[in-house]
Amino acid sequence: MILTLKSGVSKKGIDDVVRQIKKLKLKAHLSQGTEKVIIGVIGPNAAIHREIFEGLEAIEAITAISKPYKLVSREFKKSDTIFNVRGVKIGGPAITLIAGPCSVDKKESLFEIANAVKQAGAQILRGGAFKPRTSPYQFQGHGYKALRWLQQTRQMTRLPIITEVMDPRHVSTVARYADILQIGARNAQNFFLLKEVGKAKKPVMLKRGMAMTIEEWLLAAEYIAAHGNHEIIMCERGIRTYETATRFTLDLNAVPLLKQLTHLPVFVDPSHGVGVRELIPAMARAAVAAGADGLIVEVHRSPTEALSDGHQALLPAQFAQMVGELRKVAAALGRTL
Repeated sequence: MILTLKSGVSKKGIDDVVRQIKKLKLKAHLSQGTEKVIIGVIGPNAAIHREIFEGLEAIEAITAISKPYKLVSREFKKSDTIFNVRGVKIGGPAITLIAGPCSVDKKESLFEIANAVKQAGAQILRGGAFKPRTSPYQFQGHGYKALRWLQQTRQMTRLPIITEVMDPRHVSTVARYADILQIGARNAQNFFLLKEVGKAKKPVMLKRGMAMTIEEWLLAAEYIAAHGNHEIIMCERGIRTYETATRFTLDLNAVPLLKQLTHLPVFVDPSHGVGVRELIPAMARAAVAAGADGLIVEVHRSPTEALSDGHQALLPAQFAQMVGELRKVAAALGRTL
């Protein structure tokens, strides 16, 4: 349930409410706005304690949350969540561009790609250090060595970095290098991993599992939020359907639907969504038109030499051209890029 506190409530009044919540063995999640303080009460059978909360002086209103996901729901927080990653705003009117190689294959190549995507307009660099692959014989990433290369590239370009974490045991280490932790599609319902990134002090990008419903995806985000981390990016990256002409089916319905259901920023990955280089710019434009808050795109200087997913990576020149097109779409919608 949601407790809306009276305007001008004192710190003591807030503390009294929180103390009562904890006394009932429930969790309190504060959301302090400019005018109102809202406290989300989370826990089994929280609703049965409604009369106790109605008796507290500081409470103005009590609202039940109908959705199974609570903290990430639009019912819990009406305004869009916006957070800052090394000076880059995630969410809000400005659209964020993340670009870089699927996996970090060579240090020199990473430096070159980072400079190219930054010059074209990307604000955050992507690059996989650990790569989950369908076949155990495919390239699995350079691991910790790649993390060091990403860190060096950030120092050189001032671009924040996002990289995937696959194992709960790696979260604290990867978090020391990365500015955003990525949960890939194959781990979107790895609940032990979701709990660990929930405890981390770094923003998380949660990609949609290839067979996840919208509700399952939001419940996965709830795992992260319930463990203390509310800086979550929802990333649509295509779902598996009967269609084989493209790698996945990019579900752009999810973008406006999520904007209704959750306050979290919504990104789109058109590279994985279609898996066909020539289709990526069109789907990126469509994602911006649908209301996406950002894009994550694969770019490589020599896709034929890429150690993973080269077929869906844009060349730097193609990425730069696409950014110019995206700016026109964003401007038509009153947004910036």
